Amino acid sequence: MDVYLIDGTYELFRHFFAVPPAKDVNGQEIGAVRGVLNSVLSMIEGGATHLGVATDHVVESFRNDLYPGYKTSEGVDPELLSQFPVLEVALEATGVRVWPMVEFEADDALASAAAKAAEDAQVKQALICTPDKDLAQCVAGSRVVQFDRRQNIVRDEAGVVEKFGVRPESIPDYLAVVGDSADGFPGVRGWGAKAAAAALSRYPHLEDIPKDWTKWDPSIKKARMLSESLFSAWDDALLFRTLATLRLDVPVFDTVEDLRWTGPRENFAECCRVMKSPALAGRVASAMAKGS
Repeated sequence: MDVYLIDGTYELFRHFFAVPPAKDVNGQEIGAVRGVLNSVLSMIEGGATHLGVATDHVVESFRNDLYPGYKTSEGVDPELLSQFPVLEVALEATGVRVWPMVEFEADDALASAAAKAAEDAQVKQALICTPDKDLAQCVAGSRVVQFDRRQNIVRDEAGVVEKFGVRPESIPDYLAVVGDSADGFPGVRGWGAKAAAAALSRYPHLEDIPKDWTKWDPSIKKARMLSESLFSAWDDALLFRTLATLRLDVPVFDTVEDLRWTGPRENFAECCRVMKSPALAGRVASAMAKGS
């Protein structure tokens, strides 16, 4: 079987800016929610049998306690934020397993789910459905991959190396020095993507990089400047790597069979009524009939 692990936060953001606004019977904005539900349902209609969705129920996480500049919900459109709990309820009503994150982030849930799925011999492939570069660290061979559904790109381990110039296990180190503006940490001065790829392709982790720049691989350009910059900001680099390292201990499921889609819950019809989405109910009924 294949297991599809979906970044609900990414999907909600994407649909919020891509689809027209819409209100439910109570006046709650649900345009993005309906977009995500239709997207997930299209996966089920396409044959996906085991899937789970991770969301950032609260944008802030334990990482905000580690670094004050880490991303927050400040500046996010309230109409977007208000749709997270609505999406979680709607997905559960549809019968899809949901992981609403509070202490951790959606990315941590996806990483944990991918690692756990990969332990099951029945799983042929675990597909992490997001283009988020953080999740590249979870890729393993061709068994755990990233799937950018919008561009229809599947990125295995060779694809990660092709895109970033480093292996998946070096992605946290890569992000530590390059920085991640989406997550709110700046990286190390002077370290761009090319420099990071050149260094970390030879020295997989920060601790592997020689402190004496004269001992660096001679093919690495500006070794002296990079070395001085890195080791003068060493503590920050290690902190940024911690921020970029995804957790694998989030409780997600007991067995992969917990992710099997078996149809909607009893409250699904009421959920469709509130969202004014009768077509969604029809599609789910058809998917059930097809799978039976």
